[in-house]
This record gives sequence, C-alpha cells and structure tokens, in this order.
Amino acid sequence: MAQAKIQAKTNEATCSKFSRTLSMADRSGQLLESLDQLEMRVETLRETASAMEHERECILELIQSIQNGQELRNICPGEREELSLTANRLMGRTLSVEIRVGTIRNSQQEEALHKATSVIDEIVKKLLDDMDSGRQQLRALHAACVTEAPPVPIDQKFQAIVISCALEDQKNIKRRLETLLRNVENAEKNIKIMDHQKLEGPKANGCQ
Repeated sequence: MAQAKIQAKTNEATCSKFSRTLSMADRSGQLLESLDQLEMRVETLRETASAMEHERECILELIQSIQNGQELRNICPGEREELSLTANRLMGRTLSVEIRVGTIRNSQQEEALHKATSVIDEIVKKLLDDMDSGRQQLRALHAACVTEAPPVPIDQKFQAIVISCALEDQKNIKRRLETLLRNVENAEKNIKIMDHQKLEGPKANGCQ
C-alpha cells in the first residue's frame, strides 16, 4: 500500500515536471518569435532612418547649389533677395531636423574610421589651394570604395583602411566622398562661369 502511494507520487511529480517543461519551452519559443519580429522592425527602423538622413543631406546639398548657382545671380536684385530668403528659410527648417543612426563598432573599426576620416579631412583642407589635385585624390579615395573597376587609380592604402571599417561606416564614407566630388565639380563650374563673364565684360562694353 505504501509502495503504491510512493509510486503514485513519483508519477504525479514526473507528469507535473514534464508539463512545466513543455510550458517553459512554449513560452521560450513565443519569446524568441517575438524577438525575431522585433529584430526585423529594428532593421526596418534603421534603414528608414538612414534613408531619411540621406534625404536630409540631399536637400541641404540642393539648397546650397541654388544659393551658390549662377541662375540666382542672373536675376534682378529684388527677386534674388526674395529667393535667397526662401532658400535660407528652407535651410533652417531642414537643419532643424536631427536624424542620427549610431553604429556599433569594435576597437579596430573605431580606429579604422578615425584614420579614414582623417585622410578625407586632410584633402578637404587642401582643396582651396589646389582644387585639381584635391579632386584627383578624392577620386582615388572614392575608387577604393566601389566594387566595380573604376577608370581612375585606386588608393590602395585607403582601401585597406575602409575594408577594416564597419559596413555602415563604409557606406557613409563612400557617400561623403560622392558629395565632396559633386561639390568640387559644382564649384569649378561656377568659377569657370564667373571667370568667363569677367573675360567677356570688356568686349560687351566695347560693343556699346
């Protein structure tokens, strides 16, 4: 009789433990599924924020190109002032939007990003003194960031640095170089237009 009671208790404990284990496993599975769904939402959030950050940069670049473009100089002073005020207002409103997507890096990636940033900063400092040389250097850096074979020399040292950076930093470095190259090309166009007008000025006066 006593043995039967002991056996019954043992069976009851075993069943209870087994049921509890299944319940914990189910709960763990549900939590894991929830975390998987949240991970997808997190990645979507980061991608959306990155896209918004890129859109902000594009808008700022377009506003600056209008402010510094030749078209604005070719209109009458009254209209130019009104357009400049509108551009400044848009610039202020765009700058008021703050978007930041942080990147998790290890110590090696931190160091690589610092080196890459320093290399680009040094070239930017020298752009005003020698724009042609600076443009060639920027092209060599950009060529180190693309997968397809570029038609310009590649800065091998910079490429090794970029490869050591985090993936998101690699994309941002490439994007910064593309923006700098566009700005250099736009600046050169404006300089040529202004210089051309200066050369043509005496001819125009002579015809009068």
